[in-house]
Amino acid sequence: MAAVQPGPERVGFIGIGNMGAPMAGHIARSGRAVIAYDLDPARAEQFAHAHGAVAAQQLQELGSARFIITMLPNGQIVREVLLQQEGGLAQSLQPGTLVIDMSSSDPVGTRELGALLARRGITLLDAPVSGAVPRARSATLAIMIGSDDRQAIARARPLLSSMGDKLFETGALGSGHAMKALNNFVAASGYTAAAEALLIGKRFGLEPEVMIDILNASTGRNFITELVLKEHVVSGRFATGFALGLLAKDVKIAADLGIAVRLDAPLTRLVSDRLALARDRLGPARDNSAALLAWEDELPLSRSE
Repeated sequence: MAAVQPGPERVGFIGIGNMGAPMAGHIARSGRAVIAYDLDPARAEQFAHAHGAVAAQQLQELGSARFIITMLPNGQIVREVLLQQEGGLAQSLQPGTLVIDMSSSDPVGTRELGALLARRGITLLDAPVSGAVPRARSATLAIMIGSDDRQAIARARPLLSSMGDKLFETGALGSGHAMKALNNFVAASGYTAAAEALLIGKRFGLEPEVMIDILNASTGRNFITELVLKEHVVSGRFATGFALGLLAKDVKIAADLGIAVRLDAPLTRLVSDRLALARDRLGPARDNSAALLAWEDELPLSRSE
């Protein structure tokens, strides 16, 4: 294992998955010293070998980093890593360390976690991303930054700029995670509407490809109709790189946020329920673009029909 020279730009990166690996790779190529950790040690070792980084076997080995980035499935896992798993990484971090949660986490939980870390002199910043695997690889992610500390944002910006080209300051801590969930709710609503239109039209006798061409020349055009339907749904590839379970989780966060702010937002709950049904029928690891496969059931005939 190669030794890492001390320096202010030592970055601990937790979560070397489909998104995390290319994101951490850009950080390493920017000249920063990366210490990689993953529950699958082989992933961290492979990353370290490819990028001249260090693969940590235990979370405590990240304790010397001045920046910690988490790219994990949900906020509960982020909390466990920092406060519970192996005693909690936070116990090993120095006061003044900046933790950047780039996962899709619950914004209410993010604020609670930020308060707990602040007691140890550690600052939490939320910076979830949009753009999926292709834009993670090209370092063109959109990054939504929430923080109560302007100086923390200034510290984080050069690091975040190595992974994304569109950085948005969304407000107080947790606001980045709120915006990410709401963005994914809007995208999922577009998918749900387009998928149901395809299913209805196909059953009536319309050709899916023709329907998509008309949608894209009409007012129904959106990200899903332009970039997902033909390439992934009609083709049967179902390979956008974003898991159905993760999308269902993000949309539930948006629905729960509506409840938390006491707003009656029935569409958030309906789309959340539809994605949960698809996740339960197809499995959480299935690509999110395959959700319509779970929605092809026929309505039961009424007695009058």
